[in-house]
This record gives sequence, structure tokens and C-alpha cells, in this order.
Amino acid sequence: MKKNILLSFLLLFTVCVAVLAQGDYSVFKWTKGTTHDFGTIEQNKPVTANFKFTNESNIPMIISNARGSCGCTGVKFPTEPIAPGEASEISATFNAAAVGDFHKTVTVNANTADGSTTLIIKGKVAASGGGGE
Repeated sequence: MKKNILLSFLLLFTVCVAVLAQGDYSVFKWTKGTTHDFGTIEQNKPVTANFKFTNESNIPMIISNARGSCGCTGVKFPTEPIAPGEASEISATFNAAAVGDFHKTVTVNANTADGSTTLIIKGKVAASGGGGE
């Protein structure tokens, strides 16, 4: 009987320590989601998607890095901590050299539970001077 009580106490203690060890994390609340579809864009004419978000946590959000999946995608992100309840945005600018469909990602590293979030930009590039199909 004493072993069962001891084991139960030990299990409860372990669960409590695990929950407390998780710590506090910041939380993104994206205004319009994490995917932006440009539709059809013109070749060699840069386009920008603004991903707006709010820090929905009780601690400052710190974005340590945000990078595009290729050199054709430039990214701007806040470098100062975002206070709880504050809004900000991450901008992804795409400059297409190749004609056709595209699907690019932006990886955002922050003090969130997962450590990173993936933003997606997509669309179709029409030849310069063309209006699509």
C-alpha cells in the first residue's frame, strides 16, 4: 500500500514538474492567416505580402530571425520585442524572375512553443508585358 501511495505521489510530482518546466511562451495571433496568394503577378515586378499579428501572450514576443526560402524573397520583421497585446507585422517581398507557379516560405523564429512558424506566399508569374493566360 505504501508503495502505491509513494508511486502515485512520485507520478504526480513528475507531472507537476514537467508542466512547470514548459515555461512561458509568446503566441502569434495572425490577423489574416499565414498564407498569402498573390494570384497572377508580372515577371520582375516585386510584390509584398504583409502578415499582421498580435502577441496574444503575457510575455514579450522576441522574433530572433525571419528568412525566405530563396534569394528571391526578402523579409522584414520587427527586431524589438513586441509587448503583450501589441500588434506588428512581417513583410515578405517576392521578385519573380521565372514564369510559372510559385510557392515560397518564410520561416519565423520566435520565443513560441514550437520555436518557429512558417508563412507561405504563392501565386503565378506571367511574362513581362503579358496579362496572364
